[in-house]
Formats: sequence, C-alpha cells, structure tokens
Amino acid sequence: MLRTENYKMKGPLFYSKILLFGEYGIIKDSKGLSIPYNFYNGALKTDGLDSENAIKSNKNLKRFVEYLKGISPELVTFDLETLEKDVESGMYFESSIPQGYGVGSSGALVAAIYDKYAHDKITVLENLTREKLMVLKSIFSEMESFFHGKSSGLDPLNSYLSIPILINSKDHIEATGIPSQKSDGKGAVFLLDSGMIGETAPMVSIFMENMKQEGFRKMLKNQFIKHTDACVDDFLKGDFKSLFLNTKKLSKVALNHFKPMIPQQFHELWKKGLDTNDYYLKLCGSGGGGYILGFTEDIEKAKQSLNDYKLEVVYNF
Repeated sequence: MLRTENYKMKGPLFYSKILLFGEYGIIKDSKGLSIPYNFYNGALKTDGLDSENAIKSNKNLKRFVEYLKGISPELVTFDLETLEKDVESGMYFESSIPQGYGVGSSGALVAAIYDKYAHDKITVLENLTREKLMVLKSIFSEMESFFHGKSSGLDPLNSYLSIPILINSKDHIEATGIPSQKSDGKGAVFLLDSGMIGETAPMVSIFMENMKQEGFRKMLKNQFIKHTDACVDDFLKGDFKSLFLNTKKLSKVALNHFKPMIPQQFHELWKKGLDTNDYYLKLCGSGGGGYILGFTEDIEKAKQSLNDYKLEVVYNF
C-alpha cells in the first residue's frame, strides 16, 4: 500500500482518488475505473487543534462517532471507546484533499477511521477475494453515507487499498492493474480546476429526477453506459487510439445530456475541445464544480488551448 509516515502525522496517510470512468453510469451498472491519486492525502492527527479547519473537522468527527454507533454490528464494529476518547481529546483529520472537488475527501477520512478503529478489519496484506472487496465496499458505503446521504463506498475503498479498482457491475468489483505510465508520453489525463465547489447530493438528485424520463434512460443505456464501458476496456488494454474515439463520444453525450452537472462557463470550453480535438472533457465525480477531467493526445497542445487554466497531469501515456 502506498503509505508514508509524516513526522507531524499521527496516523498513516490516505490518498485521494479519481474515478476515471463510471460517474453516474455505475449507479445503473456501467463499468467504472477508479485510481488512487497521490497528489493529495490526509491523516488523523491529535496535536495542534488550533486552526479553524481542525476545529471544524473535530466537530464533524464527534457527529460521525454518533452515527457510527448506529451501524449494524453484523456489518462492522469499532473500538468506540478509544475513538470517542481520541475525538474528545481533540483528534481531527488533517487533509490536503480539496472538498467538493470529486477526488474523495470524505473517502479518505472513512478509510482512516476504519483502519484505526475497526475490529477484525480486512487488510490489504491478505488475499483480497471478490467477497472481501464486496464486504469492504458495503462497510464503507454505510460509513460514508453519513457525508453524502447515499454512497457507493468506492471512494473509501480506493483510498484504503491504494490500488486501481475495476467496477464490472454493482456486485462485481476487483483490484486491477493499469498500463504503466510513460513519463515522456504526449498523451495525458489531466485535471482542470473549475474554481467552484461541487455538491454531490443536489447533482445526484437532478440525475435521479432525469431517470424518470424514458428518453433519458434510453440515452443512458444505449449511449452513456455503452461509451463508458468501451473507455474502461480501451484504457485497461492500453488501446489509446480507440480510447480517444470513445472518450470523444462520451464527452459529447455529457455535454448534450448532463449540462446541469457542467458549470455554465465551461460549456463553450467543452465544445471547443470536441470541435478542435485538442482535448476532450468529462465529469470528474458528480460534477457541478470541483475538477473536470480532461483527455488529450498531445498535452502541450491542450495546455496552449486551455492557457487560461491550470492543468494537473494525472497520468501520461
């Protein structure tokens, strides 16, 4: 597991994640691919409860502890006594992971709490069977629902294991390998900062509302999920030529049918990518703000085309 200790940190580090493909589709059983993103991380800490963020985090943890008491003991039990004592004495989650950006800030916190306080925890060192992954996903789903109202449990799973995860369907997930990066590759996956915070719950409720329309459901099945599945397969096979063709189709469907999830000022930029083929944009997480994911065959060209924005490269090929 990719963990490093930091001299100030009390607990191990948990990393952010990026859902490369599968946003919204996985709600309706599309494939998905989630990878750890080590640029951001967080850890539980017990000293220095003096910043506004630390105090806020500690208050949040107090509420979270109360919530955890209500989780079915058949699913998971925690050392609540120690957890409560630590929170009372000022424990908080120190994190560089931006909140509301679709990179898994609550997921990392959930992973850290499970790692430190769960009884009989499943660890990354054991043989991770599909059954164990599903058990972990159910536990994390229940835990993270405190933050989002409803959670798939995938963000904490990714953060906890720090390995790429392939979602074949709701009930079938597995750890996977991804093609190794080419540090000098021109092709890249990048993050584009929208400069706004996105709220997950309202975006998901817009999606659920749209799902009541037959036309939207058809589009989701015949276009959105079809292209998402193709992108996942292409990426895992390392077939980047086909990946760009399918990512373009996915980007187009998102612009036509997921407009409310794309911040208004990015609609033109999204279209410009499709028209010029310099880059293709897609949602990162639920959208509404936060990061937007970009795919390009030529990162220098994309940087020129998006010169008003800061790009963070996530993966080179």
